[in-house]
Amino acid sequence: MRVDATFIAIEVDDDAVSDGALAARLGEICPVDIFAQTDGRVAVVEENVDECILCEMCVREAPGRVRVHKRYSGEVLEG
Repeated sequence: MRVDATFIAIEVDDDAVSDGALAARLGEICPVDIFAQTDGRVAVVEENVDECILCEMCVREAPGRVRVHKRYSGEVLEG
């Protein structure tokens, strides 16, 4: 799953989307509420994606499973 906003895109691997424990944890740690848990699955709150402060907490929580794309530079943050 990938959600693109103007400046940032959030990508979550398909296998990680259905990980209920990961969904809960991402929802807890994101300081700008980009992630939510919906029916035990990872959901990306589309209207919050461009609020990302590039703290990398999500990519450290799920290395290789969550990526933050800086659309303005092409750089990708991943654990």
